Amino acid sequence: MLLDVTVSLVYAALQACDALLQIEPTTDSAQRCDDPRFLLMSGTDVRMFEGEDTVGMRRWISVKNQLDCQYKAQFEVSRTAADLSALEETPRHQLAGSVIQYLMPSRYCQSDLFLDFTASQFGGLSGGARVMAMRDWVAQNLTYDNSVSDAGTTATDSFSALRGVCRDYAHVLISLLRAAGVPARFVSAYGPDVTPQDFHAVVEVFLEGAWHLLDPTDMAAPDEIVRICVGRDAADASFLTSYGALNLQEQSVDVQRA
Repeated sequence: MLLDVTVSLVYAALQACDALLQIEPTTDSAQRCDDPRFLLMSGTDVRMFEGEDTVGMRRWISVKNQLDCQYKAQFEVSRTAADLSALEETPRHQLAGSVIQYLMPSRYCQSDLFLDFTASQFGGLSGGARVMAMRDWVAQNLTYDNSVSDAGTTATDSFSALRGVCRDYAHVLISLLRAAGVPARFVSAYGPDVTPQDFHAVVEVFLEGAWHLLDPTDMAAPDEIVRICVGRDAADASFLTSYGALNLQEQSVDVQRA
């Protein structure tokens, strides 16, 4: 699957500040990045380095008055969707140190508060069958609504409201999975059928020694997802983190099948 990605960001700075961008995916075993172009019209490019778990690239920008940039690339996605329901959990004592952090509660995913619900709702299942039951529960019980959450909304908030956007769906599913002892992480991604088109949030779950993609919003299939970056939750995988106030002026994300 070939996907063309175009991103444009324009933010005004109230004072000089540093900004960390995570909008640039890289080539890995399941996606190839061709002809990436990053154009910085306003701001100073300071440093570029690998993202969390070597997924994607991060870029420090020094901003004086305005951050104005564009990113374009074509991706060939070769990932195939595994039948997760047939997979087994990796024994926890065999998990690599880099994976163990994704068992723990985090800022937006307070998995320790979901222990009772997870046990009562999914206690009779195990392995990939339990993972898929959790994914289906989130997909069926949450309603997509971009008016009920903000940057501070946590998984417990979204679980109580049963409403939210892709970020909230991902946080709830991650919390359920971790409460069951299954490593899960937040993935910032591009997808062609995301509505409204924007940076998208999905989930990766660790089964049988590998990471597997899930989208509880049902907007993006694994074979049409371009991973940008990963983290414990949205705090780690935000497309833009500023150390000083930035005000949105223009922003667009366009993902098209080539």
